[in-house]
Amino acid sequence: MAEDDAQPDPERAIELLWGTPEPERPGLSLGRIVAAAVEVADVEGLAALSMRKVAERFGTTTMSLYRYVPGKAELVELMRDAVYGEFPMEPSDGLGWRAGLERWARRAWEMHRRHPWLVHSAGTRRLPGPNIMAGYDHALDVASRSGLAPAQVIAVVNLVGGFVESAARQAGETAELQRRTGVSHERWWSERESLFERMDGYPALERLWKSGGMDAPLDPFEFGLQRTLDGVQTLVESQGSEVIRDETGGGECAICGKPLDGGGRGRPRDYCSRACQQRAYRRRQAHSD
Repeated sequence: MAEDDAQPDPERAIELLWGTPEPERPGLSLGRIVAAAVEVADVEGLAALSMRKVAERFGTTTMSLYRYVPGKAELVELMRDAVYGEFPMEPSDGLGWRAGLERWARRAWEMHRRHPWLVHSAGTRRLPGPNIMAGYDHALDVASRSGLAPAQVIAVVNLVGGFVESAARQAGETAELQRRTGVSHERWWSERESLFERMDGYPALERLWKSGGMDAPLDPFEFGLQRTLDGVQTLVESQGSEVIRDETGGGECAICGKPLDGGGRGRPRDYCSRACQQRAYRRRQAHSD
């Protein structure tokens, strides 16, 4: 089996990810090996990463690395968790579910942009380490403030995370093509006149093109993130979910998702305005009919 196709030994990988960190000493260490591997992958990509290239960074032999990590597959698991540790999430007290998920998504986007190889290390059987789990737990916490059912909270976090990963994959492929060819994405398409000449038979495309729809394309990440969150907000509104507040009485409107100020006396508010309160009342009436 090729090194790139090898699967990590799950129990050994879990031990490495969750075991007691070794004390830092001069010379070779697991932490320095992981950091060097991240540097190689950042520059050359995950496919180009090998135990030999990492060993060369230390002026040592490949065999010396095996005292710390069994192979590339386990090393990649450690690399993934290490880069997640570069982007710790601050406490989100006072943030509503939408603002909290947006901040989490932007942090994940920044991480993928800094380490494009991350999307090539994804998979349904990747083992999470403590840094990955801390980020996931944070996202679950803020998504729970929507008042959605537990299974829906988990699905929402996976949906938003999946969007970020998909957007990062597309951006990474474009950047990698530009790096390899030295030709920008825009220039490559601008030189496809022979293709554009054959577009006369597609009236909707021609109409949008001529009306300027392609002159200033919308940012795929910004547009996609907001539409993804809009979809979640529609789900929250359709169920009339009650948001979960922090101890200060904050949170966000159960209908439109706007932050609540938490001020005033008496029972904590569920809605930001009389209009949203009336919308909730009409929805409850419709469900009861």
